[in-house]
Order: sequence, then structure tokens, then C-alpha cells
Amino acid sequence: MVKAKDIMSTKVTTVHEYANVMEVIKLLVERNVTGLPVVDDSGRLLGMVTEKDILMLLLYDPKVKGKTATDLMTTEIIHFDEDENLMKIFETLVQSNFRRVPILSEGRLVGIVSRRDIIKFLSEKARKAQTNDTDE
Repeated sequence: MVKAKDIMSTKVTTVHEYANVMEVIKLLVERNVTGLPVVDDSGRLLGMVTEKDILMLLLYDPKVKGKTATDLMTTEIIHFDEDENLMKIFETLVQSNFRRVPILSEGRLVGIVSRRDIIKFLSEKARKAQTNDTDE
């Protein structure tokens, strides 16, 4: 059984809960990501801030001065333990609008599994299977 920890990205760009909106936007742009986990000082996951959250803020409250990641983040997020079966994560990403899900160990963020991570894993698995077929 393939687990989340087998394919997750562990170099996750995060944002601290008190980061201001401009810092959040800068990270999204510089890291070329569409969402960031929001964490506290101990690395506990508090929420996610996405491009959509930024756009919603700018649409409904263009006065961003003083706003922080905490003001922007979505707190009701689906996350998984690092030992979760990859199939369950795969099904969640297919059935929802999420592009990624945080992976936790003892409540702390340890990685992210994105749609791209799963596609990359499936591609590598197919390539290995094809190589094994041609070796026979």
C-alpha cells in the first residue's frame, strides 16, 4: 500500500499566521504556488491561504493594510496523516476542487500531496511497468 509519506512533497513553502497580506502575495508569486499552508510557531497547521482567498479579499475589502494570513485563511481544510493510504487522498482530490492537501504527523505539517504529485507517481509507476514488460 502506497502512503502519503511515500509521494508527498516535503519542501513546503509555508506562511506564518501573522504574515501580512503583501508577504503572502509575495510568497505565492515568488514560489509559483497557488496556495500556502498557514502554520504557528510550532509548525501546527492552522489553515490554508490560496490565490482565491486573496482575490476574494481584494474584491470585497480592497483595504488590505493590517490584514494577516489569519484573516485570509480557510480553517476548515481537509488534511491527512502521513500514513494515510494514497488512494483515499487520490479520491479526495478527484471529488473536490482542492489542488493539494496538507500532510500531518502528530498535528504538525510535514508535507503536501498535490494533484501533480499523484500524476507524477502514476506516470513513474506506468513507466516502470512498461520497462518491466519490455525486459521480459
